Amino acid sequence: MRTFMDKDFLLYTETAKRLYAAAEGMPIFDWHCHLSPKEIYENRQPDNIAQLWLSGDHYKWRAMRSYGIEEKYITGDATDYEKFCAFAEVMPFLIGNPMYHWTHLELQRYFGIDRTLSAATAPEIWEAANARIAAGGFTPRALIERSGVVCVCTTDDPADTLEYHEKIAADASFACKVLPAFRPDAALNVELPGFLPWLHRLESVTGSTIRSFDALKTALRTRIDFFDRHGCRASDQAFAFVPYVPADDAQIEAVFAKAASAQPLTAQECDMYRTALLRFLAAEYDSKGWAMELHIGPMRNNNTKMFRRIGPDAGFDSIGDAPVATGLSRFLDSMAVEDKLPKTILFTLNPRDNYVIGSMLGNFQQGGISGKIQFGSGWWFNDHIDGMREQMRTLSNLGCLGTFVGMVTDSRSFLSYPRHEYFRRILCGLLGDFVEQGLYPADYDTLEKIVRDISFDNARRYFGLQ
Repeated sequence: MRTFMDKDFLLYTETAKRLYAAAEGMPIFDWHCHLSPKEIYENRQPDNIAQLWLSGDHYKWRAMRSYGIEEKYITGDATDYEKFCAFAEVMPFLIGNPMYHWTHLELQRYFGIDRTLSAATAPEIWEAANARIAAGGFTPRALIERSGVVCVCTTDDPADTLEYHEKIAADASFACKVLPAFRPDAALNVELPGFLPWLHRLESVTGSTIRSFDALKTALRTRIDFFDRHGCRASDQAFAFVPYVPADDAQIEAVFAKAASAQPLTAQECDMYRTALLRFLAAEYDSKGWAMELHIGPMRNNNTKMFRRIGPDAGFDSIGDAPVATGLSRFLDSMAVEDKLPKTILFTLNPRDNYVIGSMLGNFQQGGISGKIQFGSGWWFNDHIDGMREQMRTLSNLGCLGTFVGMVTDSRSFLSYPRHEYFRRILCGLLGDFVEQGLYPADYDTLEKIVRDISFDNARRYFGLQ
């Protein structure tokens, strides 16, 4: 029987152990996350471990709800200690859940605590962790630096002023780069109630009047230029499916006019608008050399009662099952025909579509750019052992695993960086299996290069990080 989470955790072969030695010390490029640049700039010390762990973490909230914990102890008015104890009570029953592994990796790596968390150990771990916090070293910047992170790409609305990015960049004492990433979902989601208020924000920040689709494109181009001057290297769009419903300029202007006057839109009109806007954005990204991330497949805000009570991003999203192949292919092809297809990273939330995405990559690769079209890592409901292995096995079966740009945290927590260690151990375990089973030679020079590349170097080159 193996010891729980020892130094060889997830490394079941001698080859895997040897390869992990090459990955272990690599820096981290966190090129997709939801960390707050404001929190990074302000750099406040937390009061306790509950503030670090439970504030805004919908992964933990879902687990607690599944166990039957009352909402008071999740997003309600219970004390931090009560919330921590409620989470601790759930932990022993999360057998097989990656959160069980993440939690204990974080306890070990940041707090030096090897005991497993449970209702019985909660008081002791609460005191020990908070004593470590009180001693210092748990501010956002300290945690980023301790984790070996050299660059963070946050997720930012086009109307954001990027004031905190500017303040961080002006502070020479913090070596990690904090760069914006362009997230135009508010512009794409034309049918939602928040579209018009967002449009007014965009008018305010650009000093323009936006009364047409053409004016919207001009305003967004201005913001893309602004983001580019602040070091942006990536954009991020999320879709239940990638739409592709071409329309002429007059049709798109008519849809925009309806939206601007708060008239309801049909599904067809929304997809016409989104197709036109996404094609415009993709061409702009290509002109800047940015990577375009497409996160495909979430079904959001399923629980109306809880959405009204708590709001979005609170743990009530799940995997959608809309068809993705046709629209995605037509969109990518439309950009490739015009030589305006940017570097693109395709994420799927539904593992049913792994082979759809894995096979789509090869249609649109380009000489001179290694892995121009990427299959994004196992994401959200797939960032567990099975999900990450299956994503990498699909990529290895259908494409070129050695060009993969690797893991993202996709997190709001400054304690999430052991997820990169988790990923690297899974990667080394998979490659170790290939060697031990005679599927790949024991060419350690090449294998170690592949591990280092996937851990960090491929992403560094792909995004142009110097």
